[in-house]
Amino acid sequence: MKTKRTNYFISLITLIAALGGFLFGFDMAVVSGIIEPLKMQFNLSSAQEGLFVSCALLGCIVGVAFSGYLSDKIGRKKVLFISAVLFVISAIGFAFSEAYSTLILFRVLAGMGVGVASNVSPLYISEVAPSHKRGQLVVFYQLAITVGVLAAYISNFFIKKYAITH
Repeated sequence: MKTKRTNYFISLITLIAALGGFLFGFDMAVVSGIIEPLKMQFNLSSAQEGLFVSCALLGCIVGVAFSGYLSDKIGRKKVLFISAVLFVISAIGFAFSEAYSTLILFRVLAGMGVGVASNVSPLYISEVAPSHKRGQLVVFYQLAITVGVLAAYISNFFIKKYAITH
C-alpha cells in the first residue's frame, strides 16, 4: 500500500515538474503563429520582428545563469515556483501590452521562465525519483517539451483559422 502511494506521489510530482517542459516547448513554438498578426498590429520592421523572436533566448540565458545558484540557495521547489510566476506574469503582460517595448519586456520574462524551467525541472525530477526509475521519469520532461510544441502548433492553427473567419 505504501509503495503504491509513493509511486503515485512521485508520478504526480514528475507530471507537475514536467509542466515546465510543456511551457518551454509551447512558449518557444507559439511565436511562429503570432508573428504575422503582431507585425501588422505593431507595424514591425524586420529588425523589430527578429528582436521579438530572439529576445526570449536572451531571457533563457539569464534564467539558466541564475537558476542553478538560486536552486542551491533557496531550493528547487521555490525556484520552480519562481519560474511559474515568470510564466504567469509574462502571459498577463502579453495580453495587455499596447506597445512594442512592453512586448519585448514580457517576452524576455517568458524566456527567463523557460531558462529556469529548462534547468531546474529535470533536476528536480531526477532528485525526487527513485534511482531505478530516474531515467524513465526524466524522459517525461523531454516528452512535455514535444507536447508543448505540438500544442503551440495546434493553437496556431486555430488562431489562424479564427483570424481568417473573422
